[in-house]
Amino acid sequence: MKRIRRRDFLRTAGALAIAGGAARSVRAPANATSMPNIVVILADDMGFGDLACQNSESKIPTPNLDRLAGQGMRFTDAHSPSAVCTPTRYSMLTGDYCWRSQLKSSVLWPWDKPLIDADQLTLGGMLQDQGYATACIGKWHLGWEWPTTDGSYVNDLIPMGEYNAKVRDPFGAKVDFTKPIKGGPTTRGFDYYFGDDVPNFAPYCFIENDRTVGIPSEEKPEGMFGTNGPMMEGWQLEEVMPAITKRAVEYIEAPEDAAPFGKSAEAPFFLYVPLTAPHTPIAPTAEFIGKSGAHRYGDFVAEVDWTVGQIMDALDRTGQADNTLVIFTSDNGSPGRSGENMAGPTNSVRDYGHNPSHQFRGIKADIWEGGHRVPFIVRWPGQVRAGEVSHETICHVDLMATVAAITDVDLPDDAAVDSFDLTPVFTGDDLNRPVRDAVVHHSINGTFAIRRGKWKLILGRGSGGWSDNGEQDERSGQLYDLEADPAERHNLYESNPEHVAELEVLLRKYQREGRSAPKREG
Repeated sequence: MKRIRRRDFLRTAGALAIAGGAARSVRAPANATSMPNIVVILADDMGFGDLACQNSESKIPTPNLDRLAGQGMRFTDAHSPSAVCTPTRYSMLTGDYCWRSQLKSSVLWPWDKPLIDADQLTLGGMLQDQGYATACIGKWHLGWEWPTTDGSYVNDLIPMGEYNAKVRDPFGAKVDFTKPIKGGPTTRGFDYYFGDDVPNFAPYCFIENDRTVGIPSEEKPEGMFGTNGPMMEGWQLEEVMPAITKRAVEYIEAPEDAAPFGKSAEAPFFLYVPLTAPHTPIAPTAEFIGKSGAHRYGDFVAEVDWTVGQIMDALDRTGQADNTLVIFTSDNGSPGRSGENMAGPTNSVRDYGHNPSHQFRGIKADIWEGGHRVPFIVRWPGQVRAGEVSHETICHVDLMATVAAITDVDLPDDAAVDSFDLTPVFTGDDLNRPVRDAVVHHSINGTFAIRRGKWKLILGRGSGGWSDNGEQDERSGQLYDLEADPAERHNLYESNPEHVAELEVLLRKYQREGRSAPKREG
């Protein structure tokens, strides 16, 4: 599919293009200071049922997320575009379903190349061109061009998204950490980046902008959680979340033009905070151990809640809360690991009386609701009414069109092809019909499902991912009435052929036409 190039978008947005110059140097609208700051916090592997405010049986205290929900709008029918992380991150930042990219299933693995095309319009790039300062602080997991001693890439040997430890583990020895790492966040729409690329992948170090913070010259110890590969001396898995939290707070509190963030008094900011928790390694710091009734997993969720509180408090202290749109969500459902030895079997946290999927069937990676129905909270004082609960069906892929509407951007027709504007839902406008006609779901192994109204069609058998207790359905497909059966226990595939046919035709249309959002003017 054709991709809009940044220089073409600058013309569309009314920015002044400079022939031969870098797109990043172009700053557009003079009215940028009237636009809201935008903070997007993305938890990693956090389930719908982890939040106390939407699960009375949750064993985890989430006072800050409950407070955020009380000050804004909580969604009960929000979905990640995929049941696993890399595809969701891609979709959030581009407005396109990831299955339209070269990654048709699975996730990126250690040393994979960038998934987002260099000339593809991203959420960060769009906001840069609207005059925003942009930062990504946390887990990237969208690939880099890792510099090597012989100029090779791991994808010369193995396809993107295919895991093979015999190929990937030794490749780390060839990475030259004295050189800049190209193709990362600062080339995909962000002025500033700080984070630990993937907490359970090498290299075990922080990366700032396009360089590692120090040289990871040691080999990860055999008993330490994660893939094999280079590590910084003294690396502690428990210190990743505190470091991300500290840097996010510093970014919010930093004065104008403070190094290294690149903020200015004239520009609003976009801060994307993709957390590393409660994903494995489940490594809460000592102060959170025992804070929940759901073993180490619950304690790590409690740490996520603390991080959200730190960010909220920083916005309050700096007087920016009233002019900041805050969104909290998760990249997919939870696998339900207890946190024993920083992991534990899937669903083992249920032994403590806690179910991250709440009433829904399935877990992370599954095509069932537990794989992709996630918490989603929006706070925007003066725009989103406090204490609201919405049952609108939405998807993370909608973030691009929504932010474009908020910042008065006319998206080009060939960008954000699956993204719908959610601002009518945010602001409480009367809706004669749903914002989006249907949502497409996708599992780790590439199984598709499509949701329209109360009907959900799964084109496949079993879970489409990490099946709950090995359950399978012998029929070729699954159809559920989620209004009557949110737990997806009564397969109506054979008794409702008209709904099966209607939904399958719609899904094939989306796949064939290369978009699900309506065509745009211009």
